[in-house]
Amino acid sequence: MATYLYRLGKTAYRRWPAFLAGWIVLFVAVGAFAAAFSKPTTDAFTIPGIPSEEAADLQSELFPGSVDAFDQASVNVVVAAPEGEQLSDYADDVSALVADLAEGPQMPPAEQVVDPLAAASGGEQGGQPGADAPAADDPAAGAAAAMAPVSSDGRIGVIQFAFDVDTVSDVEPETQEAVLDAMSKARDSGLTVEANGQGMQEFAPPGGTAELIGIGLALVVLILTFGSLVAAGLPIVAAIWGVGLGLAGITGLSAFVDLGSSAPILATMIGLAVGIDYSLFILARYRNELEHTDDREEATGVAVGTAGSAVVFAGLTVLIALSALAVVRIPFLTTMGLAAAATVLIAVLVALTLLPAILGMLKTKAFGGTIRKYAPTREADGAVVNNGVRWARLVGRAPVAAALVVILGLGALAIPLKDLFLAFPTDSTAPSDTTARKASDLLTDGFGPGREAPFQLVVDGRDLPEPERTAAYQEVVDWAAEQDGVAGAVDASALGGAPADGSAPGTQIILVPQYGPDDPQTQDLLEALRGGEDDIEAATGTDIGITGLTAITTDVSDRLTGALPIYLLVVVGLAFLLLMVVFRSILVPLTATFGFLLSVLATLGATVAVFQEGAFGLMEGQPIVSFIPIFLIGVVFGLAMDYQVFLVTRMREAHVHGASPREAVVDGFRSSARVVAAAAVIMTAVFSGFILEDDAIIKSMGFALAAAVVFDAFIVRMTLIPALMYLLGDKAWWLPAWLDKILPDVDVEGEKLERPHLRKDDERDPVLV
Repeated sequence: MATYLYRLGKTAYRRWPAFLAGWIVLFVAVGAFAAAFSKPTTDAFTIPGIPSEEAADLQSELFPGSVDAFDQASVNVVVAAPEGEQLSDYADDVSALVADLAEGPQMPPAEQVVDPLAAASGGEQGGQPGADAPAADDPAAGAAAAMAPVSSDGRIGVIQFAFDVDTVSDVEPETQEAVLDAMSKARDSGLTVEANGQGMQEFAPPGGTAELIGIGLALVVLILTFGSLVAAGLPIVAAIWGVGLGLAGITGLSAFVDLGSSAPILATMIGLAVGIDYSLFILARYRNELEHTDDREEATGVAVGTAGSAVVFAGLTVLIALSALAVVRIPFLTTMGLAAAATVLIAVLVALTLLPAILGMLKTKAFGGTIRKYAPTREADGAVVNNGVRWARLVGRAPVAAALVVILGLGALAIPLKDLFLAFPTDSTAPSDTTARKASDLLTDGFGPGREAPFQLVVDGRDLPEPERTAAYQEVVDWAAEQDGVAGAVDASALGGAPADGSAPGTQIILVPQYGPDDPQTQDLLEALRGGEDDIEAATGTDIGITGLTAITTDVSDRLTGALPIYLLVVVGLAFLLLMVVFRSILVPLTATFGFLLSVLATLGATVAVFQEGAFGLMEGQPIVSFIPIFLIGVVFGLAMDYQVFLVTRMREAHVHGASPREAVVDGFRSSARVVAAAAVIMTAVFSGFILEDDAIIKSMGFALAAAVVFDAFIVRMTLIPALMYLLGDKAWWLPAWLDKILPDVDVEGEKLERPHLRKDDERDPVLV
């Protein structure tokens, strides 16, 4: 491989106008297609085949007018009178608010935007405002009170409606702004007015703040690394070009497949990080080669042939980790993974072809704008002595102690993982200063936490004779109400739904839990209901399905958790084989995998501590987003193997050129530690920028990835791996003879690229073998 990449690098350097023109034409073509044919993204975290989706399909079959819970752009506008007063004292103001809401864009017919006071006084959906709480033994009254338009104390009311759109992502920002304006006007009367619901979620992707912060910090690191303004800008330019092309391609892909709104964000996050890093490694190797030759074309070829080979295999590990998300058959994760993988592939191609072309265009100006001369300390034989060498020798003095400190330290960080609770973000877990959280708190105060976590039991009675259906439906209601943790259960007809007489082929039962949507006891209730489905179906002759937003998100979380072992097996297995080919060793891939497990466990533990348990007061405690673990494992594994490849390939390069095991470790750090450290700082900066975003998913993803890079790059790869390499000695490169014969020789370390400064024999001219 080194030979082919060597030739590619030289060709790109020599024929830079053609390569630059090709990239520009490709960018314009992809961008034009995206502009002409792209479609909006979607935010449906649904998985075909899960029980709640099957129940939703049954619901659509029995009740054609019903809407999937994830697609319904529902809104709750919660109004509350001041403490000690009744909402009825503000009847005119509430009516004015309802009228203002009904006039907004994308609103349903005016009759569907109901005044809560009018609904309560008319007996709809529950009792009169100020009525006593329902008796504990009346499940229908309990459900009616929990779903009522006005709280039992008469202080809090709810205006419920759904925007007239096909899916939640179709809601326009102007529509949400109109709701907020009407709310602001109503607050002038002294009412407290807040809103939540899927229809009020913000779907605009995060602005450029996170990216700009990451790029700015990366630029500072690159300036310190190269001491040149021009050189520092080259990886930034290459990464931005790759990410821009990748995002254009992802946007164009939406013309053919449904694309989640998180996919471009993930692609940007990963694309920027690896794009900068891959170009950084090749550029650093290019500068290193210029110390041994004045031929810049030759230096470019060697840099692409050696560092470029490492980039290819590092990129392949990331591609495996991201693309393997398709194996678990979770649509939104598949699109996220493939979109990010495509961006990583582009980043590799940019580093291998566009960067050498830019070097060919700049020639001697590639390291222009010098602000610091590169003058490293050298040993007697001329070898560079840098902090990487000093650190490697320090670890080598006590490798057992270094390994134990890392293992015990990361193990301690992983302890909070035992309390991991996975769920999807809800309004009840939103930041406390948001209108969504304030509305959720008001709903909990007025109607109980179960108001935002209702289950819908879809009962199919088509196999029953009509005279038996009504009794069967009521028996299901009674069974559901008897479960522990149920605040109330009622046939939908009692809340204004479809009639459930004997002529109805089925019915819908509203079940209100005693707990909120993010409470583990709500999940326990769902499991208990499903556990008793077979018995009640046999007793009544009906078919039952449970759906609703809470049921769907719970099922998605369960599917993600169940898919994790399969995903780990595929990713680790394929990557192990790839690393075995790269390093021609069994033990080196094993140490790499062991280090990855430590990194990811510590990262998940730290994420639980900060996001779920609210450690240090940095975040309000909330469940960890369900897909974070499987996503984190994939991305962290890819990035961890990046550092492993970049660092250990330089060790192997020294080893194949005759260095002893200890010398090889030190030489690997001499050549790569500074650049790996810079790359890790850049990745940390890029990921950390996303912690500043308001979205809980993006914030937790940014934190987890930043923590993972710190743990893996600086603790595992820079400390644990060299310690283990010292302890293994020559055994690190052991490979059975039979396996050595069947593994392909890819020459990642550039053994076939002979350079005089690496040879002890100077009798031959340097040639490319």
